[in-house]
Amino acid sequence: MIKIDKKLEGVFQIEIVETLSNIVEVLAENEQEALLKARDIYRYEDVISYPADFIDTKFNVFNYG
Repeated sequence: MIKIDKKLEGVFQIEIVETLSNIVEVLAENEQEALLKARDIYRYEDVISYPADFIDTKFNVFNYG
């Protein structure tokens, strides 16, 4: 008699990460100041990403149980 092992089902968590990209122009004296200004622009929602800004999707699998 041939023994057939049943595979046990498990619960998995799947993280879906979507990446959007925008380029903003800022006037600054150096790279650090430019980065700080860009972060402020983003933080105060002066940059809005749209579906057309989509560049990538990644799926990360986590074994939950």
